Amino acid sequence: MAKLNTKERRAARVRRSLKKVANGRPRLSVHRSNTNIYAQVIDDVAGNTLAAASTLEKDVVTKGKGGNVAAAEAVGKLIAERASKAGVEDVVFDRGSFLYHGRVKALADAAREGGLKF
Repeated sequence: MAKLNTKERRAARVRRSLKKVANGRPRLSVHRSNTNIYAQVIDDVAGNTLAAASTLEKDVVTKGKGGNVAAAEAVGKLIAERASKAGVEDVVFDRGSFLYHGRVKALADAAREGGLKF
């Protein structure tokens, strides 16, 4: 078996701790790259993606840049709107291997303002 790198181990550790407190709630998963940010609301019990949003969508990109805090806030509002249309209010926040600051924190705060509870 190949060893996991540090980023994969960190993400697995976060996901393992989320499983303990999820109680059947969907997971708001965030992935951040240098140029874009992605968010998904995932139902782990059924294995389905309930809602998704990213800066690759034409209506989200702010001033041509998808890798800034303003774009992350736009994605957070959009994912909250799409999750509420799918009937999801309570989620657990999965930051993956990323620290909770900067763009990840901006997305989380915008999703909370949009109506998601976590």
